Amino acid sequence: MQIQTIIFISLALAGTVRCNWQLVWSDEFNGNGLDENNWNYQTGCSQQNDELECYTSHRHENVRVENGHLVIEARPEEYQGHHFTSGRLHGKKAWAYGKFEARAKMPSGHHLWPAIWMMPRDSKYGGWAASGEIDILELRGDKPHEIVGTIHYGGSWPNNIYHGSGERYYQQDFSQDYHTFAVEWDQKEIRWYVDGQHYHTENIDRNMWSGRGNNPYHKNGEPFDQPFYWILNVAVGGNFFGPGPYVSPAEARNWHKRTMEVDYVRVYQWR
Repeated sequence: MQIQTIIFISLALAGTVRCNWQLVWSDEFNGNGLDENNWNYQTGCSQQNDELECYTSHRHENVRVENGHLVIEARPEEYQGHHFTSGRLHGKKAWAYGKFEARAKMPSGHHLWPAIWMMPRDSKYGGWAASGEIDILELRGDKPHEIVGTIHYGGSWPNNIYHGSGERYYQQDFSQDYHTFAVEWDQKEIRWYVDGQHYHTENIDRNMWSGRGNNPYHKNGEPFDQPFYWILNVAVGGNFFGPGPYVSPAEARNWHKRTMEVDYVRVYQWR
């Protein structure tokens, strides 16, 4: 009897070891420059969200790798008729479900808008936001103690909706040190974490239609049943801050910290 019990416990423990989050992809930013096998530069002057920046591929200015960290820098400078430049990267790989984690230090300054987020590889259910969006982290540079996690869905604009954590206040200033930001995403729900602490959950095992316009979905869990890819960027201004006017170049010279540093991004799946 005792031998059978020991065998049973051993097998159970072995099963526990085998079934866990397993790393399937990462970028540790340890090279001399950005690994362009992993990332595309998103360039152009923003026409969305009333943002002010132009995104460039200036490898030594707006986007660079230094001391084992990706650096994305927003800069007050004249460029193609705009007053600000910044960087935005799109991942080349995509996954459906898993744990998506980034360790990063945020910028701090008036109307800086850093984001670590995900978009669908394919617009299977229609244009934004019918095919979904997962915001792992957004932060308003005026409020470096507050973070936001959100999903967008429901139908194509203007029939889309969003829901999430709202602003969550923490004692720590997220621009002063590195913190880990993550979501765990399965067929039932998406869960948000900061430094390993769970702070919000969204149920996706339901009809996600907004109730406006045409219904693009046919079953529960859509559109969050498709592969999504990483996006890393720092925007300047925009309707995330409400109606303008937004930061001026003169005000931007007083930004406390205009860079987002990313130590790593990692993807885990349950094995």
